[in-house]
Amino acid sequence: MNFCNFVFPVLGKSQKDLIIITTMLTAFFMMPLPINGQDMALTTKQQALVVIAANEAKGNLDGLKEALNEGFTQGLTVNEAKEALSQLYAYTGFPRSLNALGALQQVIKERTEAGLRLDEGLEADTLPKNYDALKQGTAVQTKLCGGQPFNYTFAPQTDYYLKAHLFGDIFARNNLTFADREVVTVSAISALPGCEPQLKAHVSGARNMGVSDEALKEMPALLEAKVGGAEAERLRGALTAVLGGTYNPVETVDFSVWPQGAPNSAYAQYFTGNSYLAQMEGGMANVTFEPRCRNNWHIHHKQVQVLICVAGRGWYQEWGKPAVPMTPGTIIAIPAEEKHWHGAARDSWFQHLTYHKDVQEGASNEWLEPVPDEWYDQIQ
Repeated sequence: MNFCNFVFPVLGKSQKDLIIITTMLTAFFMMPLPINGQDMALTTKQQALVVIAANEAKGNLDGLKEALNEGFTQGLTVNEAKEALSQLYAYTGFPRSLNALGALQQVIKERTEAGLRLDEGLEADTLPKNYDALKQGTAVQTKLCGGQPFNYTFAPQTDYYLKAHLFGDIFARNNLTFADREVVTVSAISALPGCEPQLKAHVSGARNMGVSDEALKEMPALLEAKVGGAEAERLRGALTAVLGGTYNPVETVDFSVWPQGAPNSAYAQYFTGNSYLAQMEGGMANVTFEPRCRNNWHIHHKQVQVLICVAGRGWYQEWGKPAVPMTPGTIIAIPAEEKHWHGAARDSWFQHLTYHKDVQEGASNEWLEPVPDEWYDQIQ
């Protein structure tokens, strides 16, 4: 796929103490760690930029502030952060870029007042008076496209903006490298639903600008750990399309809507795979299942269990009956004394709310045998 076939589009003392403590903990616990015990191809700066860019694109200002603080602790400079967030207006729009720059100003103010590390860094060199943005931008865009000239004749004004402004004016600022800028762009587009063609194109462009395949392959795990599963899955799909290999897409859920909760360790012995539990108000709980996770066959004695699917896809099955698909909005009232199980689909995370009603004296749960893979994998 040709990259160029697509259009790019004042704190009190206690608060200061809290910032200092939080940042110290961040520095200790959130240092860039090797993935799977390996040294990372992404530089420390690029790791910070990945998380910063994705949070900017999502409009997640709290996550952005956390990423900025972590980046500054790791040595990212103010001008590098400012440059990345300014560049992103061309990909995510002025509203998100300006909001992000406002968050950056707030982080700088808080860290300055708390006496925390801040390195201003280098400003970009001044361009010569005879600088030709259109000529230089055309050359940069051609390199990005793999050496093939590109002219967007359908919309000449957009063609000019891309060449003269984005690749001429913005990319000419040399306090971020071309590779750094493409890491920023790929990460941001990973956080934009519906932009998969652009994402594939920018993966190719990143390679042309010197980002190694190893560095690109590290980005999904970083996104998954620091930003979200959906962002990581989009990038995994784009990487497979460009680099080849096998990819089995997994449907993710947005944990900012329904919380993932803590590992469901108290009941782990009754589950195949990992589940998570978040207690809600009114005695209701939100249970999250990773793909393929399901609970054992079980019976609710003297009580009715109600399941309400809120995200992802899963299954519910009563003994001797076909499995019933569960998608957002599915509500199932499980009769007392009915042997059953429920869990995620093979290729999707799954979340349901659960509570009990018609609870009688002596109500209890009876946990039974696991649902074996041979049984589970036959469900269609």
